[in-house]
Amino acid sequence: MTQYNAPLRDMRFVMYEVLNAPNRWAQWPTTKEIIDQEIGDAILDECEKFSSRVIAPLNRLGDEEGCLWKDGMVTTPKGYKDAYKDFAKGGWVGLVGNPQFGGMGMPKVLGFQIDEMMCSASLSFVLYPNLTYGATSALESHASPELKSRYLPNLYSGKWTGTMCLTEPHAGTDLGIIKTKATPCTDGNYLINGTKIFITGGEHDLTENIIHLVLAKLPDAPPGTKGISLFLIPKINVNNDGSLADRNNVNCNSIEHKMGIKASATCVLNFDNAKGYLIGEINNGLAAMFVMMNHARLFVGVQGLGCGEMSYQNAVAYAKERLQGRATTAMLKTNKHADPILVHGDVRRMLLNMKAMNEAGRALSAYVAMQLDTAKHSENMEEKRCAADKASLLVPVVKAFLTDIGLEVCMTGQQIFGGHGYIRDSGQEQLVRDVRITQIYEGTNGIQSLDLLGRKIVHNNGAVFKVFANEIRLSLEEEQQLELTVPLSKALKRLENLTSQLIMQSQHNPNAINAACVEYLHAFAYVTYGWMWLLMAQEARKKLKTKTVDQPFYQGKLILAQHYFKRLLPRFYALADAAESGTDETLYALTNDQF
Repeated sequence: MTQYNAPLRDMRFVMYEVLNAPNRWAQWPTTKEIIDQEIGDAILDECEKFSSRVIAPLNRLGDEEGCLWKDGMVTTPKGYKDAYKDFAKGGWVGLVGNPQFGGMGMPKVLGFQIDEMMCSASLSFVLYPNLTYGATSALESHASPELKSRYLPNLYSGKWTGTMCLTEPHAGTDLGIIKTKATPCTDGNYLINGTKIFITGGEHDLTENIIHLVLAKLPDAPPGTKGISLFLIPKINVNNDGSLADRNNVNCNSIEHKMGIKASATCVLNFDNAKGYLIGEINNGLAAMFVMMNHARLFVGVQGLGCGEMSYQNAVAYAKERLQGRATTAMLKTNKHADPILVHGDVRRMLLNMKAMNEAGRALSAYVAMQLDTAKHSENMEEKRCAADKASLLVPVVKAFLTDIGLEVCMTGQQIFGGHGYIRDSGQEQLVRDVRITQIYEGTNGIQSLDLLGRKIVHNNGAVFKVFANEIRLSLEEEQQLELTVPLSKALKRLENLTSQLIMQSQHNPNAINAACVEYLHAFAYVTYGWMWLLMAQEARKKLKTKTVDQPFYQGKLILAQHYFKRLLPRFYALADAAESGTDETLYALTNDQF
């Protein structure tokens, strides 16, 4: 596999130039004293070194060795313990965490770039520490002051890791039917009994303690999701002073044998009268857990992007080296017996598709991160509300579309390798195996589509969507280049009409949302990616007018924008047509026996 080189130039372009993040950091009282462009650059540079030199070399080894389960204990692959120790020592776990509890307080838009680099280097490795941040988010939002002070410092330092325990053997998406029980104790705490499956990092040898956030029901809980509560359950009980006490009754019964992410321990956990502490209010656990889930879903989207970036780098390097056939364009011919496959039109098409989709995904994830930062740090209440609404709208898009495209990009990279992409030596087949899970966990992409169309659009009669569409329209009004504005304007108008139509259909057809949601999310995403390319092209054109020394970079942006609008945005129309006809009678015409 090619040596990983983080796309720092593109990350800086998106953060500093397109989104103007340093200007926003300087405006917010909570960030202006701790972060500026110079500090951001230093953090990016250090992460690039760590991810490429420490984490990336473990990726192939971890895939081949995997994790070992024995007598309830899990051993991670060689090198993982030392790498995690260095990761925690470097402060990466608490990078965007609350400084009150030992975090660094950095903005999420910077944190997303760090996440991408780590995911490109080794998806399996980064799964261990990243769920910890999701756990800290839920604790900060809903835990008591006592629990925050006892657990957050050691989680932010990386001394302990965190997990999210939702799924049970019979209950995946439908959390309302979980069976894990919480019995109240006289001391105000609870005893938890039940089994959770598919728990990432549920047991390992990287840290001295693991803090589980577990969904369970009290004996008198109302049925369904309204009866779910959230509990903190440590692997090792913790004394009031923060020191470790005795072992809690949490046991890892086994680990899963998986298609990919083999160095990440996916565990079956049994809770047998395990001591637990209530997080938030009784029967309001799902709301508390969704703080963690939203972080996890955004992170999964970045996983798809990170794997796609690594696939692209591998494919470009191979396309420049592999000699096959002769160029049909004279200017691309070499004096060798054959030309690099990069000269061939189909290979160039595939690479351009990969690059265009990766860079749009990077821009969109950064845009969403900026909305989250604005919602957290801005002093303007209306701006905070609007930013939070846009972030909420786009969370399912980032999770689902970046991972669907992540698999497409990884498979395209494998295709460029030909037969060599199908064997282990290239590294491409591991990327395909690893990225596949991103479409499934933290809510399948079908569920994300339902969330977007049903909860985020139809539920509020399209109010937030209209605000978002108007923001795109404002960008179009500022653009003079017709080759960009005409196709995007046309697609946006069709998306608005489709959205209105589906909202109306949902009022009298209960199947309308289910039938159309997947194609709708993809159609929505292609328009959104088009907007990202419009913003990037506008910024690139401004810089070219100043005769900047970095002209090839900005010229490349304009070429990629044109490629996206000519070759990729047209996919939107087939998706819109499918979504529009999604509720036709054929979808529900077959009886169950006819399948």
